[in-house]
Amino acid sequence: MAPSTATVILASTTALLAALYAYTPLGDHFEARYLLPIPLILLLLSFTRFKSSLSALWLFFYNCFLRPLGLHSDQQSRLDSFYTGQASVYDATRNGLLRGRRTMLKLSLAHLKLLRARAADPSKRLVWVDIGGGTGWNVEVMSQYVDLAIFDAIYIIDLCEPLLKVARNRAEKNGWANVHCLLQDASGFVLPEWKQLRTDPRGSVSFITLSYSLSMIPSYFTLLDRIGEVLDPDDGLLAVVDFYTAAKESSEHEKAIGGGGKKVGWFSRWFWQIWFDFDHVSLSPGRRDYLEYRFGTIKSYNGRNKFIVPFIVRIPYYIWLGTPRSRSTERNRHAFEVEGGNTVGNLSAPGTPLFPTRPTTPLSLIGKEAGENDEEVEELSLDISRAVEKDEMHSVLGERKEGEKEGRKHVVLNVMPPLSSFHYQIMHPWRLPYYEAKIHKAFRTFVYSFTWEDPEEDMRHLQLSSEDSMFVITSAGDNALHYAIAAQPKRIHCVDMNPCQGHLMELKLAATRSLDFGDFFKLFGDGKHPEFRQLLDSTISPYLSSNAYTFWRINSKAYHSSFYRRGYSGWALRLAKWVFSVAGVSDFAEQMCECDTVEEQDKIWREKLRPVILNRTFVDLVLSNPVFCWNALGVPMNQRAMFLNEGTAFEFVRDTLDPIAKTAVLKHGAYHFLLCLLGHYTADSCPLYLTRAGFEALKANDGALMDAFRLHTDSITNVLRGLAPGSITRAVIMDHLDWFDSGSEDARDEVTAMYRALAPGGMVFWRSAARQPWYCEMFKEQGFDLLPLGVRSGPEKSIDRVNMYASFWRAVKI
Repeated sequence: MAPSTATVILASTTALLAALYAYTPLGDHFEARYLLPIPLILLLLSFTRFKSSLSALWLFFYNCFLRPLGLHSDQQSRLDSFYTGQASVYDATRNGLLRGRRTMLKLSLAHLKLLRARAADPSKRLVWVDIGGGTGWNVEVMSQYVDLAIFDAIYIIDLCEPLLKVARNRAEKNGWANVHCLLQDASGFVLPEWKQLRTDPRGSVSFITLSYSLSMIPSYFTLLDRIGEVLDPDDGLLAVVDFYTAAKESSEHEKAIGGGGKKVGWFSRWFWQIWFDFDHVSLSPGRRDYLEYRFGTIKSYNGRNKFIVPFIVRIPYYIWLGTPRSRSTERNRHAFEVEGGNTVGNLSAPGTPLFPTRPTTPLSLIGKEAGENDEEVEELSLDISRAVEKDEMHSVLGERKEGEKEGRKHVVLNVMPPLSSFHYQIMHPWRLPYYEAKIHKAFRTFVYSFTWEDPEEDMRHLQLSSEDSMFVITSAGDNALHYAIAAQPKRIHCVDMNPCQGHLMELKLAATRSLDFGDFFKLFGDGKHPEFRQLLDSTISPYLSSNAYTFWRINSKAYHSSFYRRGYSGWALRLAKWVFSVAGVSDFAEQMCECDTVEEQDKIWREKLRPVILNRTFVDLVLSNPVFCWNALGVPMNQRAMFLNEGTAFEFVRDTLDPIAKTAVLKHGAYHFLLCLLGHYTADSCPLYLTRAGFEALKANDGALMDAFRLHTDSITNVLRGLAPGSITRAVIMDHLDWFDSGSEDARDEVTAMYRALAPGGMVFWRSAARQPWYCEMFKEQGFDLLPLGVRSGPEKSIDRVNMYASFWRAVKI
């Protein structure tokens, strides 16, 4: 079932006319009659997207516009009357309007496969119920993605006989013996197999879909409660795609569930609610609110349908995947509350629980007595009598317990709020939940698409073992993955205030877990993959948190061309490519990446590339602009001030770049600058996680090495305060402390928190743009023993293969 496309077309047209009239410069001299042809034009344009025959168009037009409307008091009569004349062209005329259905099915199948793979009883019947399934379009599309024989039974339930007739014909034509069409009220649906197989209805259904039907079913409370009873409590999956509106921005709790970005503008909200009401479609937020309360959220995506007039008409719709709240969340709760420190970060005092730790229970717990803090309610009846005679009801549901009152059982209603989507995600608990704070909104995307620091140099000093617990800055995640492959530490806490850096790290973990090496290298080696969106929905999504999936769904075009020329740091690579092109030295940049010796590299650098990059005018133009330093290079103002206090911008760039060409061969492993010159890695020069050996090490044993990761979206200080004292043995904080003001008390608090979290003998490593960072004294005052591991002394020698920083330090807790 779905609203009339014609209604939406007229609604869209009206919105456009109102906008045009409101903003016309002609004022009172502008006559509305000039706009009268526009609805017809838009209608005809929209029809070109349906690719229907003229007869189909006529059926649609007649039934939506010309046929007299009948007055019907009940839902079934209204549906039959409206769809009788257009059932045969229903699918052809709804394709553009009902967006997100294919995505919902792909996501569902990907999650369902993993739920079945990890189920305690994989042999349990796999039953799919498509509520409001109408013509069976969902089933036919699903058959394009998977053999429908994997389902023991598929039930299409609808209250509209004309649409179900199309579904029956479709099933017969395709030979789907396991597909059954049921004319029933969804709020009281009954599956024949409950009687035929004498199956207990409770928990008997594996998969339920609501495709643009929840908004059309009046008794949605009853429907969702019924679904909650029959859905498998351990491995059941509920998927919804529908229109919606929301008057306010998501609450902090809704954002944590995974429902951020819900808010709809007042005009759009008012307009669409009124127009959809004409078709008895309710866009009020109550339905979705109860859905997200009644079930645990796995994925939640809010989109806009622009199928008629892009950028003007934007119909809000959402895709949601969830599971019964009765499913165990113990593993994920432990990962968050114990392993992750369970801190809220900026929004409350350290140690405050972000979510309730008390496990939730199903809405109805049969046979339990109500406690003093619980509300006693009547059990939701499954109302088998709609399909079975009353005297047979108990033979299906089971006999009433002795002493039980007829028609009533005592149950317990748990009123605890839903846990976050993190708690219900079905795979690894990598990404810890977080509340969205104002500072998170300052990051529109990731700053770093790759990690600048040299992990080989780190490994020379870290002395890592499998007994170590690490604390690292997330950045792009390259170095953290290197540590995991090379030393297999038991825990790696990756911390970054920018949520987008966490989304990138999550994608690397999820892609490692779900893809083969060829697709993986296309994504992160070549930096482009033409099928990224398909892989995201059908393969990677079950391993991503809801927030990370939403980010990559919105930014799915990031892999259409060079991924590494995106993000803030991507601007620097784009600038370098443009400068080389204008100067006519692009070929020499590529030749430098093909050299087999440092002597060949250094010759090309000094004779061809250095005069273009290392001239005072260009350096001053770039580094004298603090906005460019931050937006393109990821260099904040405080860090810029640190190296300018010790010399000029030209001297800093000279001392950075001049030694590189004669330090290591780009072609054979010095991949940082190879990436800058080419815009991608090569098989022989790439981070360790992009080598086949590194990839296979991460993937081995069901991703056992990756279980070490916990990704935090918070400040370093807050995360450290949440961790147990002495629980960290190694910390790699990159150049983070350069970002503070000189003498900052926040920096002092961070050093104090680091000392507390480190075990005796634990080490902290950092790099700095200054040769003598001002905060070294804070480490000494706290009780650390300091040692400079490398300090640049001029343009002749680098401190590692990257040489981007002036110094490299280690502090040991005494």
